[in-house]
Amino acid sequence: MKKTNRIIYITFLIIYLEIISKIFITNSLNGLFYTLIFSIPFIFIIYLLTNIFKEKGNKILTFIISFICIFFHGFQYVFYKLFSNIFSFNSIALAGNAIDFIDIAVKETIKCLPVIAIYLIPFILLIIFNKKISFKRITKKRLLLNLLLIFITYGASLLSLQINKNELYSAYNLYYNVNSELKILEEFGVVTYTKVDIKRVIFGFEEKIINLEHSNSTTFEENENNEVDKPITYNKVEIGFESLMNNESNENIKSILTYFKDSNPTNKNEYTGLFKGKNLIFILAEGFNMIAVDKEITPTLYKLTTEGFVFNNFYSPVFLSTTGGEFQATTGMIPTQEILSDWKKYQPTIKYGLGHSFKNIGYEVQAYHNWTYDYYNRDKTMKTLGFDNYMGCRNGLEKLMNCGWLPSDIDLFDVTLPMYKDYDKFATYYVSVSGHSPYVLGITGFDNTKYVKDLPYSNNVKAYLASQIEFDRALEKLINDLDEAGILEDTVISFVGDHYPYTLTMDEINELSDYTRDSIVEVNRSNFVIWNSEMTKPITVDKVGSQIDVLPTLLNLFDIEFDSRLIVGKDILSEEPGVAIFSNRSWVSDYGTYRNGKFTLKEGKTLENESEYINYMNSLVATKFTLSSQIIKYNIYEYIFE
Repeated sequence: MKKTNRIIYITFLIIYLEIISKIFITNSLNGLFYTLIFSIPFIFIIYLLTNIFKEKGNKILTFIISFICIFFHGFQYVFYKLFSNIFSFNSIALAGNAIDFIDIAVKETIKCLPVIAIYLIPFILLIIFNKKISFKRITKKRLLLNLLLIFITYGASLLSLQINKNELYSAYNLYYNVNSELKILEEFGVVTYTKVDIKRVIFGFEEKIINLEHSNSTTFEENENNEVDKPITYNKVEIGFESLMNNESNENIKSILTYFKDSNPTNKNEYTGLFKGKNLIFILAEGFNMIAVDKEITPTLYKLTTEGFVFNNFYSPVFLSTTGGEFQATTGMIPTQEILSDWKKYQPTIKYGLGHSFKNIGYEVQAYHNWTYDYYNRDKTMKTLGFDNYMGCRNGLEKLMNCGWLPSDIDLFDVTLPMYKDYDKFATYYVSVSGHSPYVLGITGFDNTKYVKDLPYSNNVKAYLASQIEFDRALEKLINDLDEAGILEDTVISFVGDHYPYTLTMDEINELSDYTRDSIVEVNRSNFVIWNSEMTKPITVDKVGSQIDVLPTLLNLFDIEFDSRLIVGKDILSEEPGVAIFSNRSWVSDYGTYRNGKFTLKEGKTLENESEYINYMNSLVATKFTLSSQIIKYNIYEYIFE
């Protein structure tokens, strides 16, 4: 009986894995053409490799290569389910103390086992039918032909990139010019994405800044409320851009300086200086999302989200877990795996970082985290933000509270407040941890089961609420302690979630949501809390905003001098059009939502030229990614202000 040529199996293996990854990671079959075209040379490469040895050796090698391919595709799926992004080799630099949370990774991997089983189907088929596949070494003539086919098909795949190459997210630009992990994987598949990723990690990569017409930033906005005669002042400082540019030979730096110089600053507004001279307590709240807010279950969260500033269209986009949320909120920039890696590698001075901004006007600044102090290299990155006296578990906090898993935020606030409450002016930054997954009742250092056991939700959802109840109770005690110390009126409490609780399934999240959320955009909708006890009524803001807007919004409210052109995020309270940006470069603006390459106009909104607006917004989003990367890589703030 004639055996089947193993190239048929190899072709099935690669195409099957790529299609399955598209379905389970990108939720679409977009880019199938380029995925197939770029897979062909890889198929021939595997076929060549499995002809190195004699029949038995080739058979073993086929099994090994099959397992590696299946493992890596499956690993990308699990990584995506854990972090809402795919793995880049830049992530290796972010590993830090990841071993601390290995149990979480194991539990989430177990949840993914049904899909992993689907990934394993080619390997199972290989085990069953391997005797019907030929593993004999082919002739030298056919080996040479195979080698020639590798070069021909690879060359053809590169030539195919010329189709529509001028579009921003064309296959050509994604392959050569744009650094968007999810978009590259969506267009080319896992294999080609991995090749591009490795190349960029080894040899470096920089996106170019798109030359936007800055005057167009308000072209699409409605002008009915414009007050022509109203005098406008801006959050701007005098910077000698021309002098800097004339003395700079690096074209990338000159491009950044040119962009900043030509940008429009945001306006000061009726809320500028509202909290001038007051203290600030800012919290990056682990796993917090608006689905945790309930008048009965979490009354303090309800109080703070309804009595202060109420941002109705705020998003906390996931960019690789807590470190991505932290970077957004404290720097006003967009993180990617490369940017976060560079942040830890280069440790640039972030002039407008949360700590620096308040320290420069005479505040005492301090930061605390009730888990391992050097997790995500915070022992280094906190200094870039201006927090030189940062304390966490294993560098002092463990002497004051129980740092065993899972620590309580109540203890965190309780033992640290005495350290700074007597300062004349203070700005304190907390990274909380009580809301961390896994969401299993009774496994934490605190147990709030009694508060949730009778609620009409699934067990994982109950456990999530139990974790947020701990944060709620911590806030309640913090407010009472500030009041007892006589400084509540002089203190602003602000917080955002680092990310939505991504270890919950979408069905579990929608158990608590008052509307059905999708897994790309709306799953990230949340609260940005800014509250002071002296606020007599809530201030409602409907404009779209996200975590990168947190820092400039706070700087404006405290009337701290800053140049809004130099921060990627914008003051939500200014007249700058709102936008929230997500890791796959989807976005939400005041006009609509751009998701998976499609734009949906908001009800009641109109646009004269929708395609022009989409192109402008896509270019703006791409530029914000590029600026964030280059500000870190070139230490731009220190360069400008040295």
